[in-house]
This record gives sequence, structure tokens and C-alpha cells, in this order.
Amino acid sequence: MTEWSRFARRIRVPFGFAFAAFYVWIARPTWFPLITGGMVAVPGILFRGRAAGHVKKKEELSTSGPYAYTRNPLYLGSLIMALGFAIAARSLWVLLVMIVMFVAIYLPVIRSEESFLRQTFSNFDDYARTVPRLLPRITAYRNDGGSFSRALYWQHREYNAVLGTAAVLAALMAKLFWASR
Repeated sequence: MTEWSRFARRIRVPFGFAFAAFYVWIARPTWFPLITGGMVAVPGILFRGRAAGHVKKKEELSTSGPYAYTRNPLYLGSLIMALGFAIAARSLWVLLVMIVMFVAIYLPVIRSEESFLRQTFSNFDDYARTVPRLLPRITAYRNDGGSFSRALYWQHREYNAVLGTAAVLAALMAKLFWASR
């Protein structure tokens, strides 16, 4: 793992909170983009939630549920959510910062996580050859019988993505409401 990927792992969450403040400040919401952006973000939240219910960190390589289609469903879900937020914000700056964040922070983190998985699980290389890193394949990798676990969903605290999305959308609605007064 490179120094940058270690640093990126540590700053991604605090930087995300700082970006949320910047986002709400710079966003120029109107009702149609706000509703449209929220509707785009919801499938991302659902995809992340489903993935969280399948991942058994450090115990076994997750290949069921969304992991049968993409190696990084949590990040794909986050990208879908980010697209929804970009639509809701109506700001090119927001979109540009999101792209830079993904390239500078999330790609190195994904690579370092894959390096860990490669060293930890002997079947990772076969899985990686068959399942794309981010954009999902059409058919499942294999049907290994893994099923969604509510306990894993709660253990991974994925509900925070729902709460965070609701908070940001509420902040945009408040901003829109106060701007119209």
C-alpha cells in the first residue's frame, strides 16, 4: 500500500464531511433538480445497503448479492448517490470536486483494498478476472447461495448512508425554502 492510499483511507470520511458543508453552501437547488437528484440517489443507497448485508469483512471473499456483479458495490452505490447529489446541487463545481475526490481518494483506496484481498483470499484473482472493478456485469459471477443479512447491514452501520442522504437533502430543502422567502 502506498503512502497516498494510506492517507486517502484516513481522510476519506472526514473529507466527506467537510465536502458536505461545502456542498450545501455552494448548491443552488430548485425543486425539480432536487427531486430528480433524490430519486437518482435512492438506488445508490439501496445498492449500498444490499451490499452491506453480504460483506463479511476479513472473514471471506464476498461474491454474493451485488458482489456477484461488481467487486465494489459500496463504491458504485456511493457514485450513484454522488450523481444524485450533483443533480440536486445544480453546480458544476460540485461535480468537478466529486470527480477529483473519486480519482484522488477512492481509486487509490479501491486499489489498496484489492491488494489486501489478493493477499488474504486465494480465490480473489479468479474473482477479479471475472467480475469488473466498478461497472457491473450483466449476469451473476456465480450463485453461491449467499443471502442478505440484516445483522451485517446493522453491523456495518449502513443506515448512516440513509441518514446522511436524508440530512443533506433536508439541508437543500431548507436552503431552497429560505431562499424563496
